[in-house]
Amino acid sequence: MYGVVTRNEEEIEWDDFGIGFYEVKDVSGRAAEPLSDAVNMVSCFGDNTAANSDPELVPINEDGTLATREQPYFDWGYICPTHDKYRNGLLEIIEDSAAVNDAVRLDDVGFPREGYCRCDRCQRQFDTSTAETWQSWRDDIITEFVETATALIPGRTYFTLYPDPYPGHLSERSGINVERIAKYVDEFVIPLYDIHYGTTYWLETIVKGFQSRIDSIERDVDISVELYAVDVDVDDLIHATEVADAYSTNVYFGYDASNAAAALRRMNADNRDGVTHRPD
Repeated sequence: MYGVVTRNEEEIEWDDFGIGFYEVKDVSGRAAEPLSDAVNMVSCFGDNTAANSDPELVPINEDGTLATREQPYFDWGYICPTHDKYRNGLLEIIEDSAAVNDAVRLDDVGFPREGYCRCDRCQRQFDTSTAETWQSWRDDIITEFVETATALIPGRTYFTLYPDPYPGHLSERSGINVERIAKYVDEFVIPLYDIHYGTTYWLETIVKGFQSRIDSIERDVDISVELYAVDVDVDDLIHATEVADAYSTNVYFGYDASNAAAALRRMNADNRDGVTHRPD
C-alpha cells in the first residue's frame, strides 16, 4: 500500500494514496485538529516552539549544552522525556487523536542523542530507580512512555524509527529498545530520506537490517519505508519506490503529495504498457 505524509488536510482525500498520515503536531510545535479520515501523527519530543519558550524543558548533556536546533547536529529543538507536564500534554493530544481515528502514529519519540539528558530531574529519577546503567534507565523511560501512549490507542499504532538497524544503536542514541517497544507497536515506519535517490542499495541494506531484528521478535510487527518526495526527480522516486516496495510492507511519501502521485501514476501506466488483450 502507498500512503502520504502531509500537513495539508485536502491531500488526505486523494485517490492516489491508500492511507494518509496527518501531522496534528509537528516539530515546529504547530498544532492542528485531528482528522477522522487520516492516521493522525504526533511529534512527541521534537518541539521548536516549546523549546524556545521554556529552556527548562530542553534536555542538556554533561557539559550543559541544550538540545536545540542552534546546535550543528540537531534539526529541531527537543523536549526532555521526563518532564511530566509536557508528557501529560502529549498524552492528551494522543488520546484526542485516537478518539477521532483509532490509529495513531508516534513520531520523534526518544531522547535527542547520546549523552542526553543530564538535567537535575533526570538525575534524581535515575538515582531513585532500579536501573543499573544510565542507558538501561533511558530505555525504561521511553518504553514506559510508549506503553502508556499505546494504551490510549484502540487501533493500529505506527512508530517512527531513526534509520539505524544496528543492534544497540537506537538504545544508545535515543533510549529506544526496539525489541521492548515492539510489544506495543503494530508497524515501524523508517524514514529513508534523500533528495536524489541516485543510488538505492542503501535502502535495501537498512530495511533488511531492521527485518533481521524484527524477525527475532515473537510478535508480528510490520516494517514500512517513508521516502522523501519534495523536488525529487520522478524517475528517481519511482526507482526508490520499487526498491522499498520489495523489502517493506508499505511505502509512504513525505511532504509532496503531487510529486508522489505523479510517480505512482507513472508506475501504474508503465505496468499497463505492453499488455495485449486477445480474444479467446
